[in-house]
Amino acid sequence: MLPSPAVFQFPWEINTDLVKDGASVRTFGRLTSYLPEESRAVLTSHHGSVQHQVSVQTAFVEPFHPIIGAQYITLGEIDKAEGCGEATLRARVLNCVDGVNAALLQKAINQQRDFFKERDNPAGAQ
Repeated sequence: MLPSPAVFQFPWEINTDLVKDGASVRTFGRLTSYLPEESRAVLTSHHGSVQHQVSVQTAFVEPFHPIIGAQYITLGEIDKAEGCGEATLRARVLNCVDGVNAALLQKAINQQRDFFKERDNPAGAQ
């Protein structure tokens, strides 16, 4: 049996109760740090006036040649540590997409969500 497809989550949704432990997700952000000795990277993204961070474990995508300040899209599973409250994304794919228009990407994600919601709950169905 195949796992469920990864759902696009905004970086500000990763550390909320919307995303469950073990869930497959896709997200994006600007690479702000990379610690090769820990196989850990940090992606950041702004939502309103708040900067949100996503911790990414990079062990499965190494060797990894980081470009600090570049935009990345990643796909992986969420790992929420007990008591910590912060989620880590175990990356299976980590692609540099520098130059992508983040505002258009957010708009496309919202349109995709609306499409899936409409498809799963057609008008008139209860």
